Amino acid sequence: MASEAVLTNKIFLTAALPLIRVIGTDVPNLAKMYENMHAVFQLSAIDPDSPCGKVGTHFTVNNGEWRVCADKVATNAFVDLEFKSIDAMNSFLKGKISPATLPKMKGALKHPKVFAALMATLLKMSSVLTAKTPPAAEEDKQLMVKCYFYLLSSGISQLNKQGHEAVHDWALKSPDRVYAWAVDNHPEVSAYLRVKAGKTRAGRGTYKRAMPFFTMRFDSLDSALGILMSTDDMLESTKAGKLIMDGAPEFGAQIGDYMMLVGSYAQG
Repeated sequence: MASEAVLTNKIFLTAALPLIRVIGTDVPNLAKMYENMHAVFQLSAIDPDSPCGKVGTHFTVNNGEWRVCADKVATNAFVDLEFKSIDAMNSFLKGKISPATLPKMKGALKHPKVFAALMATLLKMSSVLTAKTPPAAEEDKQLMVKCYFYLLSSGISQLNKQGHEAVHDWALKSPDRVYAWAVDNHPEVSAYLRVKAGKTRAGRGTYKRAMPFFTMRFDSLDSALGILMSTDDMLESTKAGKLIMDGAPEFGAQIGDYMMLVGSYAQG
């Protein structure tokens, strides 16, 4: 199994940082910043154990069209927020900002509009993922639930791929099954995880090839946020009909444990 620092970093690179695209396209004032932009930007960290000496996730934007390259380093980035180590990157992304964790802001002066758009999007992502109370606006609730669903499905998959003992053992023993997250009357806010004989694949939206084996379904965005933000008890929410387990309850408890595990890596 990878070290705790590497596991945390992989979750950031493959599950959390790709949310930059979601936020950069779903939030109108941010989406406007990427109009008419042709750029490559990334967040990276020096890593002597990596074949190219660093790790990173980069994004290509052309006229508002995005391509995300998770856990892949770009050599042609216009702007590169380069951390001195994966530990520094992990700490910074968890909100532990200090002179020791700040990145080099390569290209910021040469490409100020790209840098400004990236920083605004990062600040919005941080506010979404670290909020202690639910937002008031419906569109903000929708964005927050969507980001959490995407983070959790991708994060569980990444823990398996990195050999996390409990998650990988579960995946190895699993037949071909799909686990899903959904909110009633909000089909645009959904995600899934396909598991088969040790392999996992996270997906956004609804799984359409077959009925999911298990779905963690919420009756509203508020009910979803209660669980996702750990302000509501899962058992009490189930009794109240706020959380519906479409499938055997024991699978809900298991997925709930893995959701908390991802949260512990991503938020500390």
